[in-house]
Amino acid sequence: MFGHYYQQFDADFSLDVPAEGYGGWQKEEIEISWEHTALVVMHAWDAGTREQFPGWHRAVEYLPRSHEICDTVLSRLLSAARESGFRLFHVVGGGDYYKHLPGYQRVLDLAGTPSDKKEQIQSDSVLDKLRRFREDHVFVGARNREDVHRGFEHLDFPESARPEGDEEIAENGHQLFALCKEYQINHLIYTGFAINWCLLLSPGGMAEMSSHGILCSTIPEATTAVENKETAREEICKKVALWRVALAFGFLFSAEDVVEALKTRET
Repeated sequence: MFGHYYQQFDADFSLDVPAEGYGGWQKEEIEISWEHTALVVMHAWDAGTREQFPGWHRAVEYLPRSHEICDTVLSRLLSAARESGFRLFHVVGGGDYYKHLPGYQRVLDLAGTPSDKKEQIQSDSVLDKLRRFREDHVFVGARNREDVHRGFEHLDFPESARPEGDEEIAENGHQLFALCKEYQINHLIYTGFAINWCLLLSPGGMAEMSSHGILCSTIPEATTAVENKETAREEICKKVALWRVALAFGFLFSAEDVVEALKTRET
């Protein structure tokens, strides 16, 4: 299967901008050990409609993109993975919408209790005020707070990315690593939302899993990014995040290549 990677060398100091000498994006056929690789669907959420939770949609503008990706890309990837018997993990968070499912109950039994809960610094009145200021003025905004809270109370999987049967569900890196050990998985291919936020830094994300020695790749069409006013039109944050994945964590694979490879693997 073809993998995209980024060649971060050699700087050319004869140029006005030496980094323009880098090789940049490259593509090459690489070997995938399918029995040691798994597809991850992370934080695929049904966040409701703009009419239901207008404040959430005002603060998280990528939600319509994520819903479309679930329906048009993730559904095809999950179908191909299931038909071929390819290992599939769901990484969740943000509520308790998954805790009744058999795939989560199995992971709880498998993983046990995490042993490394991070100690927290003691807060004070000033820190509390600073945090509230950021929540009011940075994200999500005072007028949006209630809608976001209501949205998370009704959080669920989208139908197109809902776990089937006893597909395993992990809510943190401790549980996901237990699954990787159980099935001897050393390469995770991430999909879900968002590539520059949860997929990188949330529990079970690439930064945490790569610290266990696991290669972490992604499928660009199966994710989107948190964008800002200045980047949203061209989705620049997504482009930078994909470069970061290629540079620090793994490879980029096209959705079509993955689907076709899984069909070939099936036969």
